[in-house]
Amino acid sequence: MYPARYWKKIEKEIVCQLCPRSCKIKEGESGHCFVRKNIDSKLILTTYGKCHGLTIDPVEKKPLYHFYPGSKVLSFGTIGCNLTCQFCQNWKMSQIYDEFDHLVDASPEYIAQYAQNSNSISVAFTYNDPVIFMEYCIDTAIQCHKKGIKTIAVSAGYMNKKPAREFFNHIDAANIDLKAFSDEFYVKYTDSHIKPVLKLLAYIANNTNVWLEVTTLIIPGYNDKKVELTNLARWVKNELGNHVPLHFSAFYPANHFAQAAPTPLMTLEIARELALKESLKFVYIGNTNQNISTYCPECKAELIERNGFSASKILLGANGRCTRCNYILPGFFN
Repeated sequence: MYPARYWKKIEKEIVCQLCPRSCKIKEGESGHCFVRKNIDSKLILTTYGKCHGLTIDPVEKKPLYHFYPGSKVLSFGTIGCNLTCQFCQNWKMSQIYDEFDHLVDASPEYIAQYAQNSNSISVAFTYNDPVIFMEYCIDTAIQCHKKGIKTIAVSAGYMNKKPAREFFNHIDAANIDLKAFSDEFYVKYTDSHIKPVLKLLAYIANNTNVWLEVTTLIIPGYNDKKVELTNLARWVKNELGNHVPLHFSAFYPANHFAQAAPTPLMTLEIARELALKESLKFVYIGNTNQNISTYCPECKAELIERNGFSASKILLGANGRCTRCNYILPGFFN
């Protein structure tokens, strides 16, 4: 029963101000995310200190390709989400709202120590959206930073600016899902809107020190039109910068999209070519059996060789320099 932040009381209801939904929550009820609840006229985060996962992953699985490649990350989440994506690949956590029995108790101090003991250089808030358990994330990040451990947020980016300022002040790297480049898609298939996500992406890229990468899950027939993919890449270049890595991930049938077709490799390759034509320097395809390396955009030398979700060989000089032409690769490297 941990007090949540960013809410106000109007008559007999609480209005949550964490995300653009502005849920009006009556006594004893929860907001759309199901984990922020009105108890005794106060907003409570019901999943504080309760987590699911505690799994050691390669950082490339987040996916983050320019943030200490080859390193280990301790990943965890809780339950619930403030979006309702019909195609969610992780719906068994994000869209299960009242089953707390499978969660384990894990204090912020415990998680930071667990990461240190496992030689993980980062802790990732993932699996479900960390926006909805931001207080738990922030307290965990504080404990991690005391031990020199980095923090990563994997999020859909549906968050108001004021709480985002506080949240991302404690985050070292983020991968934000840009579900599509169409508000119609967001409304119909996620029960949200695209504009707040674009605003948050621009805020992270231009007003914080957070290392940012962007992922779009491509669903055949829904968000894979060439003009939409081109517009998405162009927006990333113009608003975030052409150095920001963009990942196109393969969709696999899940949740309410169980009958949809998986993404063909050719579709991902077309999306990548369109983005490269828009002058993005680092465009990757994921969720496939393809090994995707990072190349120097200047001399085309292979800088990071990948095998699946692991960086098998890192061919960088000091400070992320290309050993052939001295180009400095954007990102954070050992």
